[in-house]
Amino acid sequence: MATQPNAADTKVALVTGANKGIGREIARGLGRLGYVVLAGARDEARGRTSAAELAAEEADIRYLPLDVTVDETVRAAAKYVEEEFGRLDVLVNNAGISVEGQRPPHEITAEEVRRTMETNVIGVVAVIHAMLPLLRRSAAARVVNLSTGLGSLGLLSDPDAPPMGAQLLGYGSSKAALNAITIMYAKDLADDGIKVNSVSPGYCATDFTGNRGYRTAQQGAAVAVELATVGDEGPTGAFLNDDGPMPW
Repeated sequence: MATQPNAADTKVALVTGANKGIGREIARGLGRLGYVVLAGARDEARGRTSAAELAAEEADIRYLPLDVTVDETVRAAAKYVEEEFGRLDVLVNNAGISVEGQRPPHEITAEEVRRTMETNVIGVVAVIHAMLPLLRRSAAARVVNLSTGLGSLGLLSDPDAPPMGAQLLGYGSSKAALNAITIMYAKDLADDGIKVNSVSPGYCATDFTGNRGYRTAQQGAAVAVELATVGDEGPTGAFLNDDGPMPW
């Protein structure tokens, strides 16, 4: 078992889906800022390899088994954080899937949407619910949810908005739901001093996009790291990208 951080100013962060892409870069960014980073991943081999590579950069980054769709692993992760640290300062809900490819909405099945929602929405609720007692013990907890412009009803319904490519029925609707969850948690947890925000990393070249994006994973991670470490003056209940607020 790893040693608990003794310094009062040592902060602990959990990043879901942290074994590759934007999640890996968020873990790296928080590690460089001195956070103890728990890199959650459902694939043990990839998770351990990624955490070891990041830890080799002289950061305290540790693999944490976590599949957000499996309640047992969510509870086990919360138990580990409880026993090892006694609190959680940052939760970044990055884990997400899209199973529809570039097919139009009329070709997507209910089962495909259900699978996407299970990870992108229900999984986020499961993790927040399990970690909330630990977040409440932090002096200034932060929750960051990884969203997208494809989940913006404002952009989707605006005929003058820049084209965003395929209308991904399951993925886009799951992120719209995630944005709604962000608003509700932000209001509910305001008295606890917990800030909850959604961020859009933009179209990044990762495995998730088939490496078709025009931004790097590191660029996409920057706004999430910023919101994860924002001070008391920072926003809550917001949806932001690098340029500032985005339409809901």
